[in-house]
Amino acid sequence: MTNLLIYPLIIPLITAALMLVFWRLNFVQNLLGLTGAAGILGASIIILFNVYHNGIQVIQIGNWPAPFGLTFVADLFSSIMVVMTGLMGLAIVIYSIATIDSERRKFGYFPLLNILLMGVSGAFLTGDIFNLYVWFEVMLIASFVLLALGGEQRQILGAIKYVTLNLLSSALFLAGVGLLYATTGTMNMADLAVKLQMVEQTQLINALSMLFLIAFGIKAAMFPLFFWLPASYHTPPVAVSAIFAALLTKVGVYALIRVFTLLFIQDTSFTHTIILILAGFTMVTGVLGAVAQNDFRRLLSFHIISQIGYLLMGLGLLTVQGLAGSVIFMVHVILAKSTLFLVSGVSYHLYGTYDLKKLGGLYQNYPLLALLFMIPALSLAGIPPLSGFFAKFALVVAGVSLKQYFIIATSLIVSILTLFSMMKIWNEAFWKPLPVSTTQLNNNKSNGYGYRKMGLMLFPIVILSLFIVIIGIAADPVYSLALQAAEQLLHTSDYIQAVLGGAS
Repeated sequence: MTNLLIYPLIIPLITAALMLVFWRLNFVQNLLGLTGAAGILGASIIILFNVYHNGIQVIQIGNWPAPFGLTFVADLFSSIMVVMTGLMGLAIVIYSIATIDSERRKFGYFPLLNILLMGVSGAFLTGDIFNLYVWFEVMLIASFVLLALGGEQRQILGAIKYVTLNLLSSALFLAGVGLLYATTGTMNMADLAVKLQMVEQTQLINALSMLFLIAFGIKAAMFPLFFWLPASYHTPPVAVSAIFAALLTKVGVYALIRVFTLLFIQDTSFTHTIILILAGFTMVTGVLGAVAQNDFRRLLSFHIISQIGYLLMGLGLLTVQGLAGSVIFMVHVILAKSTLFLVSGVSYHLYGTYDLKKLGGLYQNYPLLALLFMIPALSLAGIPPLSGFFAKFALVVAGVSLKQYFIIATSLIVSILTLFSMMKIWNEAFWKPLPVSTTQLNNNKSNGYGYRKMGLMLFPIVILSLFIVIIGIAADPVYSLALQAAEQLLHTSDYIQAVLGGAS
């Protein structure tokens, strides 16, 4: 069963290769895209089921024993993240079939999407710090081309900012890997966890930890390193914005959680206090940026930043309850944020604009779309009984147990401002009368976006919205799973034993 760990890597790679062979046949591209994404989702669900029942799973590529070989590891946290990768990949493929134009298809949109999914899955499953860097680069290459695909001026400008800051992050990451290897002589993360405990120079380890905090902080869009995100995420087609919002910054947060629970735990009063402070600033700056926006997607882009703060809050608290809150919040925000981006895409294809001042009448003309907006919007603001409420509640409870009242107050105020910004979208796009004539609206509706394509666009939105509701209703088993994942993250002996104890 451990061989399944490489399936989320092999399936998108084979899918991308086959798509290049049949690149002229749209129907085959669509079929391969759906099959490949469903394959990733199916394999990841089996991996999660296996880890839940049998413990942490490890595979040593080529049967080279750790720490000398290439290691892939699946614990509960990484398994959950791979499941979310498969789910979002399938949702975006369905949405892309309806919305991606023929020019972007010809230049490799669907193969690039699969390479992106491969890179994300690799980052979640690798047990080697250098190979984490490699998977980050795979993601960066695929995401940069997807961002620039189409060659529009605003896309190129956004892509330049995106790739420049992420290349800086990669350079810092690689420097950190080199310094870690010079200090310990290993790059296997389980072996690093053991050998870093033997290093007596705490200041050296703290300096290394700050290097990784900056490198991963850029990729996670953490304060004050986030400015590349709102400058780029609103420029490509909305399907690309949605998959970026769902996964890319979350890989950065995943890397932060992994290294600051496994490797850099020698001086938590220093490292994790800094993370907790940065979490508060990230929440506040993101939501204030969102409140000031009048573009649907730019507003949502700033909210990505704000929500990263909540994920960092659980890491900064560094308790089982806090990390469990981060795990639940990760699942919640992936679902809610991507759904909101997909809803913005539907409104664009109906009205031809993302400008909130030019939108209106969506509630009157499309009540189902209004409902599909309200579910993730209210969840993002933390309104019960949706997934966002229980995710934030878990973080608040964890904060109360440590008497961290300042970060608790910050998170609650940011939730109120989040609700305010969501209501701003509701009032402008859904509630107020349509500023354009009915004739213009009808022309937009008939211009290539018939009922079949609209159905394909709405289908993944409906499914993701249902998950948001289901997670809220089934909060108890979800929280129980998150607690088990947090236990594995905080008590690292099982991870180290699984990797170095001969598991294969």
